[in-house]
Amino acid sequence: MVRVLAVSDEVVDSIHHPQVRRLAPDLVVGTGDLPWDYLEFLASALDVPVVFVPGNHDPEVVTRATGWRAVLTGDGMPHADPRPIGCRSADGRVVEAAGLRIAGLGGSIRYSNGANQYTQRQLARRARRLLRRAGEEPVDLLLTHSPPSGLGDEDDPPHRGFDALRQVLDVLRPTWHLHGHVHPYGMAKPDRHVGPTTLRNVIPYQLIDVEPVRRPVGVAVEGDSDGQ
Repeated sequence: MVRVLAVSDEVVDSIHHPQVRRLAPDLVVGTGDLPWDYLEFLASALDVPVVFVPGNHDPEVVTRATGWRAVLTGDGMPHADPRPIGCRSADGRVVEAAGLRIAGLGGSIRYSNGANQYTQRQLARRARRLLRRAGEEPVDLLLTHSPPSGLGDEDDPPHRGFDALRQVLDVLRPTWHLHGHVHPYGMAKPDRHVGPTTLRNVIPYQLIDVEPVRRPVGVAVEGDSDGQ
């Protein structure tokens, strides 16, 4: 069993504090819209892998494929670093950490000119590329910033979910789909279930025990993100 600390959207003082070590996670995952120094603190304080996807208020994560094009925050301001130090992006990729196979798609529906925003068609293309990279092996975690359409999203334009994420769930059949973006404002959001997958809004944080999916030793899991 792998203990996962999932964080998203809101900074919590008790998590951004040395006492977070008491939670003793094996892995930290972030589903977007968090200051990068928050993720960097968790990587340093806990000394465990940190895997994340960006949200619509995060800087654009520069990868080998995107190169050094403009690194912008959600408000269009320059940002100095290409990604949180000591953290690993799963955006558009399948990575392995703490014995779990993790797929990710960051960003939200396009509603302005900020970074990490996509139309339904753009996200569908990104989803198809992710599925090709994932191959036929199951994944343990799917990390997204936004939820799928009709599964925890809202009616207002900035918080509508992505249609293509439903296909991703059908094909990858992850044990958990963790997301943020839709703020609960103090009210617990119910889990949702699609086939073998439990969908959970993890704002501001959740502790989840994950049983790894059994698969052959030596499965290749790494894929390079093209950033779009």
